[in-house]
Amino acid sequence: MKKKFVYFFSKKLSEGSKEMKNLLGGKGAGLAEMASIGLPVPAGFTITTEVCDLYYKNNRNYPAGLDKEVDEHMRRLEKEVGKKFGDAADPLLVSVRSGAPLSMPGMMETILNLGLNDRSVDGLAAKTGNRRFALDAYRRFIMMYGSTAKGIDREEFNHAFEMVKNQHTRQRLALPGHVKVNDTDVNESELEILVSEFKAIYKRNIGRDFPQDPKEQLWGSVDAVFGSWMAEKAVTYRRVEKIKGVVGTAVNVQQMVFGNMGPKSGTGVCFTRDPNNGENIFYGDYLVNAQGEDVVAGIRTPIKLSEFEDADPVSYRQLVEVRRILEKHFKDMQDLEFTVEEGRLYMLQCRTGKRSPAASFRIAVDMVSEKLIRREDAILRIKDKDIEGIFYPIIDPDQKDELRRNFLVSGIDAVPGAASGKVVFNAKDAEEAAARDEKVILVRKETSPEDVGGMHAAQGILTATGGKTSARS
Repeated sequence: MKKKFVYFFSKKLSEGSKEMKNLLGGKGAGLAEMASIGLPVPAGFTITTEVCDLYYKNNRNYPAGLDKEVDEHMRRLEKEVGKKFGDAADPLLVSVRSGAPLSMPGMMETILNLGLNDRSVDGLAAKTGNRRFALDAYRRFIMMYGSTAKGIDREEFNHAFEMVKNQHTRQRLALPGHVKVNDTDVNESELEILVSEFKAIYKRNIGRDFPQDPKEQLWGSVDAVFGSWMAEKAVTYRRVEKIKGVVGTAVNVQQMVFGNMGPKSGTGVCFTRDPNNGENIFYGDYLVNAQGEDVVAGIRTPIKLSEFEDADPVSYRQLVEVRRILEKHFKDMQDLEFTVEEGRLYMLQCRTGKRSPAASFRIAVDMVSEKLIRREDAILRIKDKDIEGIFYPIIDPDQKDELRRNFLVSGIDAVPGAASGKVVFNAKDAEEAAARDEKVILVRKETSPEDVGGMHAAQGILTATGGKTSARS
């Protein structure tokens, strides 16, 4: 019997399930399971972790027949959504995301809006009647593909973006120098300039034009995801988190839904309970007119779910119902990612949510009271590190008022606890200081996966941007 390397998922058919996490990765298994119980999951397919294992065992060569199997599943996806991959007039665009069997948030790679090129960006603009949106999607894709698949320093793209903001957007809006220019302030003509500059950066670094063939883009992105499994940041993360016995990551190819179409769209990350204290409240962040990476990167400060409820009560009610269904189904607190496209909710991820030691105890006890789990299950969920974590340092509650009278600055606390140490400004310095038994606080504008070694070495982390979930994710 021929070995199966690709599994399809959609509202009509889901070939995988939550029990197949080792084969499909956590993200792929979660998508398949959500689709199978009728939740609004964009259709797609998962290339298994076995392919990643064989890729490295065969000197970075794919198993025979994989390309044909991927082509077959792309045709199934086209039939499902009624669009053609590579069509210039109404293109099917996809995301390419990694997903290991054990959660490695931020360590693997993501590429969004794949399938756009110089012709299809015009088709997308005409189809949606929103050229600014189409150009915004294209600039994101060029930056993600260039930095993730081809190794171009992301700072080159960020610098070009800041130049356009300062030389064009700031002048047009007559903003003083101390006022920040947001990504959403950049208009259509300025995005035209930015796309041209991004393509020039790509050509300058790679020596050829940005690829216009969607199939070349797809395989370049699949290569990048499998390649990321052995990247230094991922190897470091598995070492510090003591992750062993996992053969590789899966690759999830999924129909794009767009949170950056305007004020009625957005993207969010949330937990079905508060991961800090375990309270049974809906906890998370939502960012209007944005795509998923904007939330976890902390590029803009998001709004709370309570504000999301005020802004879009219909989508919020749908999300609350999804929360109820998933907790009942998985019988544990869930970490969710979602997108709203012009008022329509889509679920992009569910996984067991990470939580503080105190939250572990409270969630276990509460779920027994709610008759979601048995007492025996609750006891088994408490790990030795949860017991140890109860004794971590916190700020004395009796001293909080005094501290508030003497602080220099305040911000959004992402996790409970307290830390002190010398300030360092990059991950390398934090790791070197830890090796000398020095306690440090890592201070960054925003953290990235490359900071993981320093984040693990530091006593605490302070960032200039982002919300609660950007730090926790």
